[in-house]
Amino acid sequence: MLTLGPLAFAVPWALAALAALPVLWWLLRVIPPAPKRISFPAIRLLDGLKPEEDTPHSTPWWLLLLRLLIAALVILAIARPLIPSGTAVPAGGPILLVFDDGWSSARDFEARRDRALRILDQAERENRAVALVTTADPLPGQRRELDLSPPAALRSSLGALQPKPWGRNLAAVGEIIGAARLADDTTVVWLREPIDTAGSETFGDRLAAIGPVVVIDSADNGPVWLDDPDPAALDLTAELRRGTGIGDRAVGVRAIAEDGRVLTRQVATFEPDADRLTVTVELPTELRNDVARLEVEDENTAASVFLMDERYKRRPVGLVSARDFEGSQPLLDDLYYLDRALDPFTEVRRGDINTLLERDLAVLVLADAGGLTFEQRQKLEGFIEDGGVVLRFAGERLAASGADEGGDTLLPVRVRRGDRTLGGALSWSRPEPLAPFDADSPFAGLDVPDDVTVSRQVLAEPSIDLGEKTWARLLDGTPLVTAERRGGGWLILMHTTANADWSNLPLSGLFVTMLRRIVALSQGVGGSSERPMPPYALLDGFGTLGGPVSGTEPLPATASRAELGMPAVGPRHPPGFYGDDSAREALNLGPSLDGALLASGVPDGAARQPLEAGRDTELQGWAFALALLLAILDTLIGLALRGLLTGRLTGAGGRGAAALLLAALLLTPTGGNAQQAQQQPADPEAFALQAASEMRLAYVLTGDTWIDGISYDGLAGLSDELTRRTAVEPAAPFGVDVERDELAFFPLLYWPISKEQPELSGAAVARVNDYMRNGGIIIFDTRDQYEVTLPGAAGGSGLRRLAQLSQSLDIPPLAPSSPDHVLTRAFYLLEEFPGRYTGGTVWLEDERVRSSDTEVSPVMVGSHDWAGAWARDQQGRPRFPVVPGGELQREMATRFGINLVMYALTGNYKADQVHVPSILERLGQ
Repeated sequence: MLTLGPLAFAVPWALAALAALPVLWWLLRVIPPAPKRISFPAIRLLDGLKPEEDTPHSTPWWLLLLRLLIAALVILAIARPLIPSGTAVPAGGPILLVFDDGWSSARDFEARRDRALRILDQAERENRAVALVTTADPLPGQRRELDLSPPAALRSSLGALQPKPWGRNLAAVGEIIGAARLADDTTVVWLREPIDTAGSETFGDRLAAIGPVVVIDSADNGPVWLDDPDPAALDLTAELRRGTGIGDRAVGVRAIAEDGRVLTRQVATFEPDADRLTVTVELPTELRNDVARLEVEDENTAASVFLMDERYKRRPVGLVSARDFEGSQPLLDDLYYLDRALDPFTEVRRGDINTLLERDLAVLVLADAGGLTFEQRQKLEGFIEDGGVVLRFAGERLAASGADEGGDTLLPVRVRRGDRTLGGALSWSRPEPLAPFDADSPFAGLDVPDDVTVSRQVLAEPSIDLGEKTWARLLDGTPLVTAERRGGGWLILMHTTANADWSNLPLSGLFVTMLRRIVALSQGVGGSSERPMPPYALLDGFGTLGGPVSGTEPLPATASRAELGMPAVGPRHPPGFYGDDSAREALNLGPSLDGALLASGVPDGAARQPLEAGRDTELQGWAFALALLLAILDTLIGLALRGLLTGRLTGAGGRGAAALLLAALLLTPTGGNAQQAQQQPADPEAFALQAASEMRLAYVLTGDTWIDGISYDGLAGLSDELTRRTAVEPAAPFGVDVERDELAFFPLLYWPISKEQPELSGAAVARVNDYMRNGGIIIFDTRDQYEVTLPGAAGGSGLRRLAQLSQSLDIPPLAPSSPDHVLTRAFYLLEEFPGRYTGGTVWLEDERVRSSDTEVSPVMVGSHDWAGAWARDQQGRPRFPVVPGGELQREMATRFGINLVMYALTGNYKADQVHVPSILERLGQ
């Protein structure tokens, strides 16, 4: 690259052609203009005959200058002039491009990819080889290699890059770079993510030892992520973390249900220089149990999402007593200590068995309940089978009934009639303390205070399985807590009372902790798993839940974790849910980021560039355009000098000049937007006549020429595929202005969401509502799947803009598309609806509350950038890469577009049962 003042030339060798301009000057001077043709009688040949010889007239000097200027402009255009943005890579040899693709790069990943592509553009102009290396550990089965390649060969690799849901491994990358044989004049470009990791300083020094280093990073205050909240806290909290930021910062936190509903949104502000913030998520208990994840708005990283498993859900506990609450003597009441112990961390409800079981419960506590009726036992047994926990406490009534007398069978073990007391037949000489809890007990790890003793208890009958059912013992070995698994729940017996009559255990903090462990059992996890838990649903780098990834290993059982510790988040254990439909455990990235800081310094001697820097301004197109205009002017001047433009443009010569001028104008390069603007008349009657003449696809003009061009090219590409594959032969697509154009001529309307699109007027709202009400289908494409993408999440910038634009529109209730929706089989059999991006949720009218009789959804909302996947240039080549599935994903996107048009044209035709045999036969093949 050659830089001359404010200009630079990407192909400077082409400037050598400027030396040929003097030769061109000489050639133009010696070549005379064409002779002037004049009609005259033959006799006039003798008039004014001169004997001397005349020399031909030379080309005028000003015309010579014009033609030399045209030649100079062409030469300059070939040299690719541009105005540098100041972010070019220093000149030199090969380029080592170090691309950070850890979790914190996801928040501005598209900007990073775009910047890397600009670096490849410069390398291609300067004929420099590039080696690309990513710093996050690759997926299992993939290898990280460092090879010098032509820049063009790396474009597909960059297009397929995705952020990883774990951090960088700079030590491993440093070893790879150290083992590579790089040239001495190699330039290093480090696209650095905002969060620093261990070893970054050493890694920077290693890069500086290779050659000149350019560090490119973002200038903002870095990401915000979610730490582990207290699962036993009274309120659900979101623990926000950030690097060492500067100044206060407002953040929003959303609680999301499993079906994508936003349950609540809380906003809080970091204090200046604070790196922690606790936000209370205020929800009723019933809604709190629906929370599937917490997420930080506008972050879109794996660490900004915190998955909530059963440990974080409030579990209501019902208290049943044989007698009413004795308000005058609360310390003697069976429920007093239970109420005080359970109330801080769960919702406590009082009542009889029938009343309590009418509502959702996690645990039912029976404090010294005597004989239970047959109906009550049936209800309690059904409650346990469905996953509930019944906790019983002994007392006078239970001791008097005795399970061995044929009465109460709702006990985990057989108990003797009577009890063991101080001074009785089965007596102690002193109160007996508790023994340490066994390793396989749910109470394992709890400290047993020395002053906790039992003076009276109900004894269990000896049996073969008594030891397996015992969770807690006294120091002499007699069971204190026994339990039995029944169906999906637990039946537990505390062999002493819930008050202080038989033991001082209810007066201790150990009692509270034991009750918490028992309540946790109702959640199906209880902090322990007896077997390894396979991956169930995993987060990608953008914080989107997807299916298991090949090579992911199960979470080890609890016993193994006690020895080896919780596995680190990484390629073998990505963040997400592990387990199955009956029990799932969440592994989150945020809690493992303790001590994460913002990256600050750069290696010694390194240059630093902002990620947000603008592009180089290309002038090649302007130079070619100016040269073409001057060439047209030169042609017109030549015609005038030959006498072909005298007076008006009449006769053959005039018609030829006009044709030449028209051809020059038609050859002027125009984009898709210009094409659609030419074919779209401004007169409403002409518009209606042209739109109604043939079937066309239509898109909404957003005011952004770039987006409108993509929409035109995308629908044009889809129209070509419809013509080639189906009986539908659409004409060229139309761009419509919802403020003035009639929409009824089009079966469907593709509406890309743009930040620049103005608010809808009342007339536009009425026009759009009439279109949807009369059978039209609108496809709202927010194009922001790369930003966010939790299924149904409302965090993308496009979706937020759509919410603003559609406030006055009559949009029906929406729901995620079902696997058996007619759109999945309108032409092709499909399972998902990908576009340029994949993984997001497609929303259609909720069939359960459908208000119309058409059985066709008037609205479809997605974030996949479908037009970007369909768009092709004039040579038929795809305009944009599709990620991550490549050309196979583009084919699926095309098939979805065909299904969409068929759905708009035929409605629920394929939902008819007459097609079921054909579809089943096709599926069988």
